[in-house]
Amino acid sequence: MAEERTALRANILAARNRLPAEERQQKSRIITERLLALPEFSASRSVFAYVSFRSEVETLDLIAHCLKKGVAVSVPLTLVEEHRLLAHAITDPSRDLAPGYCGIPEPLTTLPLVDPASIEVAVVPGSVFDTRGGRLGYGGGYYDRFLHNAAPQALRIGLAFDLQVVGAVPLESHDQQLDYLITETRTLRFGRTTVCAEKPRS
Repeated sequence: MAEERTALRANILAARNRLPAEERQQKSRIITERLLALPEFSASRSVFAYVSFRSEVETLDLIAHCLKKGVAVSVPLTLVEEHRLLAHAITDPSRDLAPGYCGIPEPLTTLPLVDPASIEVAVVPGSVFDTRGGRLGYGGGYYDRFLHNAAPQALRIGLAFDLQVVGAVPLESHDQQLDYLITETRTLRFGRTTVCAEKPRS
């Protein structure tokens, strides 16, 4: 299964990387609008969101919107040696972020820590998603651990382009299921009934 997951991840990420920047930005705007229209998201007061990097669905506009509305926003800081994420509060992305793990924009370590138990919605990235709530990350397991161990109560929303969605992702026991997946053409809701066992960006 490991080889299958690696090959699938590589193929989908290569396709995502081929998206022209203008098309990626346009689709990201549509995805953001879909997310903001989600009642569970619009009602939340504490959001944990990934900071987009390279060809991911862009999230800076989303973060700026939440901050403008007075929503508490936290973003992940990667602790590589501990194989986990911390949630730090931000109020100004242009001032509060700097290149971190693998060059990903991360919060300054001097910013306040947020108790993961207070997070209402977690907006997560990924490489491959399926129509049943399955998600394949980037290979490190960071988000899976965070969702399982630190913020199991958070509503889990994945953002992806349609080209990242397949019929079924080959899942392992540690892979955490999503509650929603939002793409540029659809919003999928899943009936998450269990939290998988533990098994970082993953």
